[in-house]
Amino acid sequence: MKHYDIRVKGRVQGVFFRASTRDRAQSLGISGYVENRRDGSVFIEAEGSEDQLKQLLEWCHSGPPQANVGSVEIEEGKVRKFSGFVIRR
Repeated sequence: MKHYDIRVKGRVQGVFFRASTRDRAQSLGISGYVENRRDGSVFIEAEGSEDQLKQLLEWCHSGPPQANVGSVEIEEGKVRKFSGFVIRR
C-alpha cells in the first residue's frame, strides 16, 4: 500500500475534475479524497497499490474532457488508511 499527495494544475476547476477523479479512483479501488484549492489547483490524497496509483496518475495527466492539465506534482506520503474515496468541499 502506497500513499501519494497529488496536485494537478491548469484548467482543472469547474470542469468536473473532482467528480471524475472520484469515479476513476473508485473504479480502481483507490481510497482517499479530492478537493479544490484556492490557488485553482486540485489536490488529491490517494492510497492503493503501486499499479492502482500508476493508473490514476496516468489519468490525472489528462483528466476529464473539459480539463486542460498543465502539470501534475506527486509526493509520496505516509499511509493514512482512508476508507473509500470522497470529494471534499
